[in-house]
Amino acid sequence: MSQSKTPPIPRPSASLIVINHLNEILFVHRNPKAGSFAGMHVFPGGNYDKGQDGSLQITAIRETFEESGLLLASSQSSRTPSESELDDAREKIHSQSLRFSDFLLKHDMAADVPSLRPFTQWITPPNVPRRFHTQFYVAFLNAAPSAGFSSGNKTERLPTPDGGQEVIAARFFHPAAALRECEAHRIALMPPQFYLVSTLASILDGNVNTLEQRARVEALSSGVFGRMVINPRPLAHGAPDGWSILTYEGDETRGGAKGRLHRSLVKFAGRGTVSEVVLQRNFDVFSEIEEHLFQPAPKL
Repeated sequence: MSQSKTPPIPRPSASLIVINHLNEILFVHRNPKAGSFAGMHVFPGGNYDKGQDGSLQITAIRETFEESGLLLASSQSSRTPSESELDDAREKIHSQSLRFSDFLLKHDMAADVPSLRPFTQWITPPNVPRRFHTQFYVAFLNAAPSAGFSSGNKTERLPTPDGGQEVIAARFFHPAAALRECEAHRIALMPPQFYLVSTLASILDGNVNTLEQRARVEALSSGVFGRMVINPRPLAHGAPDGWSILTYEGDETRGGAKGRLHRSLVKFAGRGTVSEVVLQRNFDVFSEIEEHLFQPAPKL
């Protein structure tokens, strides 16, 4: 009998959901030729880099800066870096010719780690060749010191060290608009992003970010929702033609009460990407998460 391959160990990573004063969320558009999540719209983020990052919060802030030009950092000086200085630093940090911490030190700045709040963890299924253990964070831009890109659209072609391109554009848009664009097949979201966008769309109503909305998002972050570690698993039966079912902890097939749905219908598009996602979740994320079904978070 042949032995099955040991699943690859998930790489620690971090991703940041940035919400601006218009209730818009920052997305980056991955290059269709990128090695991971090709052509998808994702939140900025990437792998933990022990040479650059002292924590996953720093990973999220650094990657957001590299991929979009938005820098969540406070300055102790009256002068903040110019757009050209920011863009130059982004490329040098990305190519490893400049440490992110040295850039901040040079400009007397400090990464705004306190503004980041945990907003679930997701672990790639064992059958996927490239696996990630991603800590998602959420931050409100109007409550955080920042520099650079903060609303609208920003076209980027940030080069990777080997000459490729990872991100071709960055864009702020409302979560409800993102869901409409998904439905119209103008953009595509991976299941974790679709899950979190759907959650925020039910809270961020309208085009003005309010204290009440921020309080509700912060309540999710500090409650069971923010601590959830989600391990998607395929369900072998029951999917409509052309679809797959990914179940999450708390689904009726994963220890949840009979009739409890915590899953997504997914149409896969090849190369680890998807073309369509439908979230099926029939419980209140503020008060009805069955915490005992979620394992303690493994160390990232």
